[in-house]
Amino acid sequence: MDRVSSFDEPLKKLLGGATAKVMAEHLDLHTVGDLLHHYPRRYEERGKLTALADLPLDEHVTVVAQVADARILMFNNGRGKRLEVTLTDGSGRLQLVFFGHGVHKPHKELLPGRQAMFAGKVSVFNRKMQLAHPTYQLLDASDADEATEAVDAFAGRLLPIYPACKQLDSWRIAKAVDAVLPSARDAVDPLPASLREGRGFTPLPEALLKVHRPQTKADVEDARARLKWDEAFVLQVALARRRYADTQLPAVARRPVADGLLDAFDAKLPFTLTEGQEKVSKEIFDDLATEHPMHRLLQGEVGSGKTMVALRAMLTVVDAGGQAAMLAPTEVLAQQHHRSITEMMGELAEGGMLGGSDRGTKVVLLTGSMGMAARRQALLDLVTGEAGIVIGTHALIEDKVQFHDLGLVVVDEQHRFGVEQRDALRSKGKQPPHLLVMTATPIPRTVAMTVFGDLETSVLDQLPAGRSPIASHVVPAKDKPHFLSRAWERVREEVENGHQAYVVCPRIGDDAEEAEGKGGKKTKAKKQAADEDPEKRPPLAVLEIADELRKGALAGLSVEVLHGRMHPDDKDDVMRRFAAGDVDVLVATTVIEVGVNVPNATAMVIMDADRFGVSQLHQLRGRVGRGSAPGLCLLVSEAHEASPARARLSAVAATLDGFELSRIDLEQRREGDVLGQAQSGVRSSLRMLTVIDDEEVITAAREEAVAVVAADPELEHLPELRTVLAALLDKDREEYLDKG
Repeated sequence: MDRVSSFDEPLKKLLGGATAKVMAEHLDLHTVGDLLHHYPRRYEERGKLTALADLPLDEHVTVVAQVADARILMFNNGRGKRLEVTLTDGSGRLQLVFFGHGVHKPHKELLPGRQAMFAGKVSVFNRKMQLAHPTYQLLDASDADEATEAVDAFAGRLLPIYPACKQLDSWRIAKAVDAVLPSARDAVDPLPASLREGRGFTPLPEALLKVHRPQTKADVEDARARLKWDEAFVLQVALARRRYADTQLPAVARRPVADGLLDAFDAKLPFTLTEGQEKVSKEIFDDLATEHPMHRLLQGEVGSGKTMVALRAMLTVVDAGGQAAMLAPTEVLAQQHHRSITEMMGELAEGGMLGGSDRGTKVVLLTGSMGMAARRQALLDLVTGEAGIVIGTHALIEDKVQFHDLGLVVVDEQHRFGVEQRDALRSKGKQPPHLLVMTATPIPRTVAMTVFGDLETSVLDQLPAGRSPIASHVVPAKDKPHFLSRAWERVREEVENGHQAYVVCPRIGDDAEEAEGKGGKKTKAKKQAADEDPEKRPPLAVLEIADELRKGALAGLSVEVLHGRMHPDDKDDVMRRFAAGDVDVLVATTVIEVGVNVPNATAMVIMDADRFGVSQLHQLRGRVGRGSAPGLCLLVSEAHEASPARARLSAVAATLDGFELSRIDLEQRREGDVLGQAQSGVRSSLRMLTVIDDEEVITAAREEAVAVVAADPELEHLPELRTVLAALLDKDREEYLDKG
């Protein structure tokens, strides 16, 4: 065990308290092992490093250059002092600026002719590139030959650039790595020897040395290939063991019954299922018929008919004597699902009621805001088994809720649902119930394998017949205000043609929010900042926009608001009236993002669209074009034409393919946000692997992991792999995977 101990050594023992504290607080690095796995982001070659001509704006850079001149300037009637230093490297010039008390040391050290390495964030002031208060390290030694040698040594090798923070520059991290690098030889190698040799991988200690201190680019490639594999393989082994453990759990098999609810339901469907729905239903029915719990992820485009597939699975379980629970992230959505499922089922949803079918079952709704009497009745229907299907929010998870025989749990929009909640509902079955997780956020295959690796995946990628195309356009409100006026005209035209529209805003805009700005001082400052720079203004708000539209562009139309802070009854009332066609325009927050289904709504205007993520915009857009009339989605933005935000909006406008968009989203945001907080265990274990680019590595690692776990589920013959897994799956992550 002592081989691991040097990796477990706290950093403060080797680096001193102050540096260790910054590393822990800002970079989440606590031990020698953490720092050795904090890999360089990229490597600079000397030539590249010095090109002042190519500095990227708004990025942290490291440059090596010579001081051309330095001067102190006074401002503010002599009360303020500023040191301006001009650097040169033959390709261009760069200005450094230091203020206040920070001018003394650089003024003494940065003398003309001196060479140094500088790091800071590139900004523009008076149309000139500059670094404000950069940190620097002088490169000249006491005599000229040594100075040249220092520069040559620095120039002659690849310089690792580490993910850094304001408090700790890349080269200080590099110095810290030098201090712990000898411990690399104690690295515990997780790869089974046969796998390592079979694939010709560099030994792990050597890979760590090469990644931190490469002599050549080939060293970097070697090290990366090896370290990516370790990450992919260890994670896939953890997931494979989860899946294996699940196959050992008992569950009640729920097999289809002839002439039951499902057959009656299918017989009254006014349309035929798509091939995709048939295929996915078969995968689900096959899983339900086994004596181990199903764990399946159903991902489908917005409007691909996931609810229909889930409902057929629920009816199969009811036919087989069990109950099914559908868990929705919000009350609006739970009510919506309840409404659409009872409508789809018709008299089959009125079991035991007058006019109901004798083959029917009760479909009950359970949410936190229900009245006591309705709630008591719903709980009674569940415990007696009278209700075969229950739809609800996390209120379903409370201890009071008991089932007669819970056979299937359907979770809608997984990414909004905590793993603990999924687990609590699961524990309500006599044996573990089957689990179907639905998401309308299309997830690239590799991400599904990594994030939802404990679930088998089914994909619905065809849209049902009768869905209309959605035209999407970016409306540059700042550059072309007349485009925004035209957008409101288009909304009016849709309403005049008998349709309805959504307007989506990022913020509610009521006093409760403003009050958070502590007595209005902040708000005043914000307003001032917004006048100077529209990027800094607060996002547009539902209440303000609704008010403006009623008085201005949409005067005379019926304009209502919907947001998360309204009373549930009021929300439901607005939704019902909108669904019934009594409201022309609904101004809402993203509460309408998932599941809201009003086929007559054909237009959507998204205000401050650049403040939403790609997949969120795609979700929102999926609320229109649900009927036979074509949909229109207008993405209003004040972002600059050349900005990444605008590029993101153009990508959304250019394609309706959710999988393509999720790929773009992932490339822009990288894995951090996509894997999300709930998956923190997964995310923090991925340092080298990029889920989007390393598809082959992940696929191959998954195959190897499945083989290893099948041969040795407890990893008895692979103690090193067990040790590394234990370190990866510390308490939180183990729980995360357990509950997955």
